[in-house]
Amino acid sequence: MESGPAIFAGMVFALFGGCLLVWTATRVRQGRPVADGVNPVASATVAGLVSVVSLFLALWCLTRL
Repeated sequence: MESGPAIFAGMVFALFGGCLLVWTATRVRQGRPVADGVNPVASATVAGLVSVVSLFLALWCLTRL
């Protein structure tokens, strides 16, 4: 019964982290800003770190089954 919420949370974290990582990499590769009005290097770094943390949380959730 407890595996349902763990699977759901893991998949949400994985989807969010993967999409954010792809979106950030695409924006950086095109030379476009990741966030408006913010230092481009800082915004790309923060977005990259958030996506990696989200992917690690997904992995942690999915290993708790």
